[in-house]
Amino acid sequence: MKKYNVGILGATGAVGMEMIKVLSERKFPINELRLLASSRSAGKKINFEGKEIEIKLAQKGCFEGLDFVLGAASNSIAKEFRDDIVSSGAVFIDNSSAFRMDDDVPLVVPEINAKDAFLNKGVISNPNCSTIITLVAVNAINKLSKIEGMYASTYQATSGAGAQGPVELRIEEDAILNGKPIEPSVFQYQIAENVIPHIGSFNDNLYTTEEMKMQNEGRKIMHLPDLKVTCTCVRVPVVRSHSISVTIICENKLDLDDVKKVISEAKGTVLYDNPEEKKYPMPIVTSDQDLVYVGRIRRDLVNDKAITLWCAGDQVRKGAATNAVQIMQVLCGLDF
Repeated sequence: MKKYNVGILGATGAVGMEMIKVLSERKFPINELRLLASSRSAGKKINFEGKEIEIKLAQKGCFEGLDFVLGAASNSIAKEFRDDIVSSGAVFIDNSSAFRMDDDVPLVVPEINAKDAFLNKGVISNPNCSTIITLVAVNAINKLSKIEGMYASTYQATSGAGAQGPVELRIEEDAILNGKPIEPSVFQYQIAENVIPHIGSFNDNLYTTEEMKMQNEGRKIMHLPDLKVTCTCVRVPVVRSHSISVTIICENKLDLDDVKKVISEAKGTVLYDNPEEKKYPMPIVTSDQDLVYVGRIRRDLVNDKAITLWCAGDQVRKGAATNAVQIMQVLCGLDF
C-alpha cells in the first residue's frame, strides 16, 4: 500500500491533536507525519504510535515533500501559508473558514459530495462543524425529495469555542458551588447554568456569521443554490458534541417510514429514534466518535411537506478533524 507524507498545520491545538488521534485510529498509511506549529510549541514532542515526533516551526519552505497538509489553525495562518503549501505540491485540506466560499475551492463533506474533492486546485475546505453535522443528518432526505428550506437551531458545546471554552465552564461551575464571583472571558456572558443565543458577529440582517454558514455552505455542499435556511446558533453549557434541531421543507410530502429508512441506511448516520424507550441523540451519547446520530423524527405540524428531527455529533471529530482526514482518504482512494 502506498504511504503518504502528511503535515498538520496547528498540530498542538484541539483540532490538530484530534487529527493526530484520528490518523492513528483510521490507520491512515503514513510515511512521514510532520507536525507544524508556532514558535511557542516548536521543539516540543508528541507521541504518535509509539514514536516521539518533534514539532517544527511553521514557516516558509517547511511543506516541501508533503503530499497533504491538514489545516487546524486560524484564518490568518491559513491565508499566510496557502500559497507556500500549494507551490510545494501538497493538497491543503483546511479547517478554517478562510476559503470556504471561494469559487475555486471545493467545500467537502465526503458522505455528501466526495467527488467535489477531486476538483481541487490545491486547496479543499472543511465546512463549519454545525453545518457538517446537520447536512450529514438530512442528506438522505434530500435524495427522497429536494430540500427547499430549513429551520435550524444549534446547541453548540463550549469546546466549539476552543480549548479554553470547557475550562471556563468548569471554573464557573466551581465558582457557583463555592459562592465565588464569575468573570467571563471566553464567552460574552456566564455560560454555566446559562445559554447564550449568540455565536459569531452580527450581520446587517441581524443573523450572525455563524448562522449564515448553514445556508451559504449548505448551498455549496449539497449543490442546492436556492436553498433557504433560517438558523439560530446557541452556546450551551456542554463540554463536547453539538446538537441541532432542524425542520426540513421538501419539494414533496414524504412518508415518515421512508425518511427513517433512508437515514438508517445513510453512510455516516445512526438512526437513534425510539421515543417509547426515551432513545434520542444527546451529547453524552455522541461524543468522542465519528457518526451523526439522528432521532425525534416527526412530521412538522405547520407544513405537511416538512420533516422535523434532532441530531447530534462530535464537533471536534466529525465536525472538524475526522472530516478532514476522510477527505484525504477519498483523494487516496481509501474507504472512509
